[in-house]
Amino acid sequence: MAKAAKAKTLYTCSECGGQSPKWTGQCAACGAWNTLVESVEQAASAHRFQALAKSSPVRKLADIEASDVPRFTTGVGEFDRVLGGGLVPGGVVLIGGDPGIGKSTLLLQSLAEIARERPALYVSGEESGAQIALRAQRLGLIGEASAAGDLGLLAEIQLEKIQATIDEQRPEVAVIDSIQTIYSEALTSAPGSVAQVRECAAQLTRIAKQTGTSIIMVGHVTKEGSLAGPRVLEHIVDTVLYFEGDTHSSFRLVRAFKNRFGAVNELGVFAMTEKGLRGVANPSALFLSQHEQSVPGSCVLVTQEGSRPLLVEVQALVDTAHVPNPRRLAVGLEQNRLALLLAVLHRHAGIACFDQDVFLNAVGGVKITEPAADLAVLLAIHSSMRNKPLPKGLITFGEVGLAGEIRPSPRGQDRLKEAAKLGFSMALIPKANAPKQAIDGLKVIAVDRIEEAIDRVRDLE
Repeated sequence: MAKAAKAKTLYTCSECGGQSPKWTGQCAACGAWNTLVESVEQAASAHRFQALAKSSPVRKLADIEASDVPRFTTGVGEFDRVLGGGLVPGGVVLIGGDPGIGKSTLLLQSLAEIARERPALYVSGEESGAQIALRAQRLGLIGEASAAGDLGLLAEIQLEKIQATIDEQRPEVAVIDSIQTIYSEALTSAPGSVAQVRECAAQLTRIAKQTGTSIIMVGHVTKEGSLAGPRVLEHIVDTVLYFEGDTHSSFRLVRAFKNRFGAVNELGVFAMTEKGLRGVANPSALFLSQHEQSVPGSCVLVTQEGSRPLLVEVQALVDTAHVPNPRRLAVGLEQNRLALLLAVLHRHAGIACFDQDVFLNAVGGVKITEPAADLAVLLAIHSSMRNKPLPKGLITFGEVGLAGEIRPSPRGQDRLKEAAKLGFSMALIPKANAPKQAIDGLKVIAVDRIEEAIDRVRDLE
């Protein structure tokens, strides 16, 4: 009897998808370390790779008519905000997050609202139909006042059967929960492998572009919090969303990291209730602690998340270090940025923390990445060191440079208006952000150096 041909082994990079015939510590394509995963080489077939759209002749850019992308709402306001106004026909959305944080709950609620006006399909590869029906009943989505009963449900993990169902049912929105459980018969590797995830995502994207169906894929995340599978997965899709927040907290944040049809870094705020996720109309209230009186080490920052200004309380605790190497710990802010700001505070304001432990926290579990938080961080640290609270009703924002200068932040006018709307009376801001016209109820103090900012705060005490 003839011996069966031995399957050829390949090593695929989980970051870029590059392949190598043998394992090496570093990927030759992208330079990433320890990212090569063993897989079996697949035989090429003629039907696997098809164009994502019909071919068209070359046209001059000036001759192409530009038009707005039509959208339709998901029925969940905060979800629409993150998507840039709603779903786009033929768009592909990838949403990731920790297990149990609310991805399936949010999508089931959205599809229940969409099913009122247009056909929708929920494809589950992780739960049975009975489990999803039980969740819909618990969320109050099945009843006379709801159209969730018209929502199509398919419990399937084979890509070809999912594709046949989409071709037959022609839904306008389809949810794939999750992409790591789907497999294609064209490949012999197991579901969740690099090859399967990449191939299934590419085929689903082709389906979306050809049929106009909006497809939302749920993705698992690694222990580091990034999406599992090859990095090319995020390049294939149109929109990438991440769920943030602690599973022990009742609040959830959905952030857009990529959006071909809208702004990135948009933030949606939800509260987890017995009836599912509910949008929060005034998210600034979540991130502000309700102190009966002013406390040392607390400063209110006006940060910008996409098109939305948010007020966040930044808390600092400075205490005498009892070890040779003082601790520097930041929760919700960049730790390396904290060390940089402490050096600026010492060099330009003469305030030394080399023998102090410094702990920093952004209240409410929000993650602040923009440098406009620099000034609030330094004022909170200075307040904690002196054990004196900042003036009541004070808000601030501004980037601090290595030379001690305070740089302007984008959309300063919107930040000031949001602070005034919530009842704050004083604003310490960069001089370049000073408004040309006075804002009712808000006293604006404009500074251009960190030492000047600290002096002005001391004068207000």
